Amino acid sequence: MREKNAPTNGSLGGESGLELLVDFITSLDGYAAAEGWPGWWGLQGPEYLAWLGDQPEADYTVLMGATTYRVMSRFAAKGEPGTDALAGMSKVVFSTTLSEPLSWANTQLVARDAIEAVREMKADGAESLRTIGSLILCRSLLNAGLVDRFRVVVFPVITGSSGRERIYDGYPDLALDMIGSRTFDGRIQLLEYIPTMLPGPPGSSTARA
Repeated sequence: MREKNAPTNGSLGGESGLELLVDFITSLDGYAAAEGWPGWWGLQGPEYLAWLGDQPEADYTVLMGATTYRVMSRFAAKGEPGTDALAGMSKVVFSTTLSEPLSWANTQLVARDAIEAVREMKADGAESLRTIGSLILCRSLLNAGLVDRFRVVVFPVITGSSGRERIYDGYPDLALDMIGSRTFDGRIQLLEYIPTMLPGPPGSSTARA
């Protein structure tokens, strides 16, 4: 039994042909950041930065929440490596606390329900969608069954005592069908999957229902 609106293998983006990609960077133990550590845990290398600047989703609309917008727009204003590629991309920030005009170029503010808005963007929009950061937004999109592709870039650190922002808390159970992998700079792992929502652990009474 598949949960209503859950993504299905081989049907990216539904009838519209548009997809939604959830995109994370993470430590090995599943944290999005760590107290006192630099961005990318200080391990970004030339291969990884080149990929950030020349990735195939450059024409996707970037989705984010208010916290990620504040952090990333500040990094972009300081010229942090890897942020220049985002400058010309279409960006949407979902927030009821921010107000226009927004300082980061090519960013649209959407103050209504993100799930409803993203569902409409996938059905009626002209561009596929991808997230950046925004743990709460990504969790909501996954729970709503709107995500077609799930990508994590794993940095080779464990931040057990300093880690902040656990990525997967509150997620539904998901089966992940791997569709791609790559290693950057001999140490950073990119993993790409198609997610399928599970009603429960395999073999459980919930899964058999």
